[in-house]
Amino acid sequence: MTTRIFITLVSLLLLSTVTISGVSAYHSYLLTVQQLRAGLAKGPSMNQKGFILIDVRTTEEHAAGFIPGTDVNIEFKEMKARHRDIGAQLEDHLVVYCQSGHRSNIAAETLADLGYRHVYNVTGSMNAWLEAGYPVESERR
Repeated sequence: MTTRIFITLVSLLLLSTVTISGVSAYHSYLLTVQQLRAGLAKGPSMNQKGFILIDVRTTEEHAAGFIPGTDVNIEFKEMKARHRDIGAQLEDHLVVYCQSGHRSNIAAETLADLGYRHVYNVTGSMNAWLEAGYPVESERR
């Protein structure tokens, strides 16, 4: 009985240290614009930028257009297997987005389950970004 209580308390403590928060497209835009103006959005180290921006849509969706300053594209279904490709530490701030917010929510939960403590999901994701009229980059073919 004492062991069960101890395990429950430790589990609650661990859960309380994980943060999955929503961040609006507007706040994401402000962070991105700030980084673009500072010249950090293209290929910065996390220490310079302060967060890692992750597109969890398919490769084809990413190629059609993505948020400027996106650091990596890992499809949400591959997050558990490829999370090390992000190059993040467990304490780093990770911002994820997809097309509507559903897949990025799943990716955020996966990252939290893997031990990442500061994960943010862009509310409304690319749909909200585009609806607000914010700039989009696309890969040149």
